[in-house]
Amino acid sequence: MSDFTHFNEQGRAKMVDITKKDETMRIAVATSKVIVNEEIHEKVTKHEMVKGDVLAVAQVAGVMAAKNTSQWIPMCHPLQLSGVDIAFHWENNTEDYSLHIEVTVKTKGATGVEMEALTAASATALTIYDMCKAVDKGIIIGPTYLLSKSGGKSGDYKRS
Repeated sequence: MSDFTHFNEQGRAKMVDITKKDETMRIAVATSKVIVNEEIHEKVTKHEMVKGDVLAVAQVAGVMAAKNTSQWIPMCHPLQLSGVDIAFHWENNTEDYSLHIEVTVKTKGATGVEMEALTAASATALTIYDMCKAVDKGIIIGPTYLLSKSGGKSGDYKRS
């Protein structure tokens, strides 16, 4: 078990010691998607949802989630993030509308920000669901996944 950095000598999970790792610029980009019906699309884009500006609230929720990832995911390190950006774009499909969420998280540190980006994308999508569920509970969330990451010992990753 000693070859795996996430396990202690007893084979139990532990938070990895990053004390000796070099600080580098770290960037991670994650995405998620929310599929809604035409009525929700119209209400969101025209700012007619009863609960308020859906995308503004979802964006704030995503930033908050990125900043608090270590409180949600047990083995994540608390990080000093230097930036969180969340962008949205709509796609009209045959029978529904897809809202694409793209989250970019940055830090200069000894560990990556992939979990912060994924957590932010998830929280953003869940907030959209919460604000729109009164209109239709059939909203679909996902897939959610890492698009890219840079920095650190393991190098860069880009989803093909």
